[in-house]
Amino acid sequence: MIFFIFALGISGWSLAAFALAYILAIALSMSLHEFSHAIVAYKMGDPTPKAQKRLSLNPLNHIDTWGIISFLLIGFGWAKPVQVNPLNFRNYNRGRRLVALSGVTTNLILGIIFSAFYYFFGDGLIASSNIFFCFVGYFLMMGMTINISLAVFNLMPIYPLDGYNFLESFLKPFSKFVQFMRKYGSLILLIFIMTPVFDILYAYVVTGIENGLSLFWGYFK
Repeated sequence: MIFFIFALGISGWSLAAFALAYILAIALSMSLHEFSHAIVAYKMGDPTPKAQKRLSLNPLNHIDTWGIISFLLIGFGWAKPVQVNPLNFRNYNRGRRLVALSGVTTNLILGIIFSAFYYFFGDGLIASSNIFFCFVGYFLMMGMTINISLAVFNLMPIYPLDGYNFLESFLKPFSKFVQFMRKYGSLILLIFIMTPVFDILYAYVVTGIENGLSLFWGYFK
């Protein structure tokens, strides 16, 4: 959040509107991501998410306190992972793939929807002297950016991200890649996040998608 404040030059009452919009956008995006995992796993035959009360749109059931604090401070965070038992799936590999893709797909859809509203209304709302309209504008902007960011991040084929879980469903359980990622994936992900290369590539991809969506919506304006 601090990065956005400096980058956008936000101050005064606009800062309060932005902060609230940022927090709500994170809560919404993460909650729907995890809810998607839970509902797909349940529909595929696993009762675990229901038993753990994850079949809910209530953000309090999905948000991790330290994860959201980290998101607010450094722009990277996490929610409570939905626990699933693939052995309960009616179709083991198909279930794993659908569960892995569900969160990413939800974030992509949300990102596209937010981008449409932001493209047509966002700038005007943010420039408004009305604090509520300003809040809505920032909410649209952050809803777009956060959802696209979550989709891009989770698509990386590094354990324990969704991209890895999807890829693993096509591999043999004891393949060298699976064993390596299970052992070192979390460390690799941590190191990758802490390097400037990650920031540059990540920002480039997210910005590229946002620019592509802006060009797309421009055809309808």
